[in-house]
Amino acid sequence: MSDAVLEVRDLVVAVGAREILHGVSLRVDAGRAVAIMGPNGSGKSTLVRALFGRPGYEQRAGAIVLGGKDVSAEPTFERARRGMSLIEQDPIEIPGVRPATVAAEALAGRGLDPKGAVGLLEREADEVALDRSLLERWYNVELSGGERKKLETAMAALVPGLVVVGDEIDSGLDVDALRVVARRLDALRRSGRGLLLVTHYPRLLRALQPDAVVVLVEGRIVDTGAMDLAERIEREGYRPYGVADEG
Repeated sequence: MSDAVLEVRDLVVAVGAREILHGVSLRVDAGRAVAIMGPNGSGKSTLVRALFGRPGYEQRAGAIVLGGKDVSAEPTFERARRGMSLIEQDPIEIPGVRPATVAAEALAGRGLDPKGAVGLLEREADEVALDRSLLERWYNVELSGGERKKLETAMAALVPGLVVVGDEIDSGLDVDALRVVARRLDALRRSGRGLLLVTHYPRLLRALQPDAVVVLVEGRIVDTGAMDLAERIEREGYRPYGVADEG
C-alpha cells in the first residue's frame, strides 16, 4: 500500500496560452518533507497554485492525487477539506475577520467542533512564538511579514490534514522566527504530516533537513537529491542546468 499523501503525476499546466509546467511528477509520503528549488520563473509558484486549483491555472494533463484520490477536478475548498493546507508566500489581509473565526471555519470544514477553535489557536500561537494579543486583530492586518508567516503556520497546524504546502515560507522571517517555524513544521512531519516546501535558499532546509530536494527548471524537474543538493545549488547556482546567473 502506498504511503503517499500527495502525488503529482505528469502534470501539465498553462496560464493563458502559455504552458508553464511540462509533465511534472513528484510524491510526498506521510511523515516526509520534500523541498522544491529552482530559479525565478521556473514554475514553482505555478505548481503550488495548480495544486490548490487556483482559477486561471489550467491543468491540461496529468493528475493531482491527494490521499489516494484524484482531486484534479475538485475546487479549492474540497482540496483543503481533504487535507491539503497552504502557507502562502504573501498571506492576504482579511479586514473585519479575526483569526479565531478563520480557525473555526477551518475546523467546521473538516467536520470538527468549531467551539474549540480559540483554545487550539492560542496553543498553536504559543508553539510558533506568536503573541496572543495579535489574535485579537483582523486576520493579518498590521502584522509584520514574520508574524503573518507564524499565523499561517499556526493555522496549517491547527487543523488535521495530510500535507502542508509552503510557498517560500522563509521570506519575511528572521533567523529566530525561522527556527521556530521550522521546529513546528518538523513536529508536524514527525506526527505523520507530509510537507512540500518551495524555497529559493537552503536556510529553511538547514533548519528542517528535508528528506528530498527537487530542482525545477523551465517547468521540468531536472534533478533530485538530498540536502547536499541544496548546498551545491547555493555554491554553484543553477548554471549546471543551463541557467544564466540572475543579476
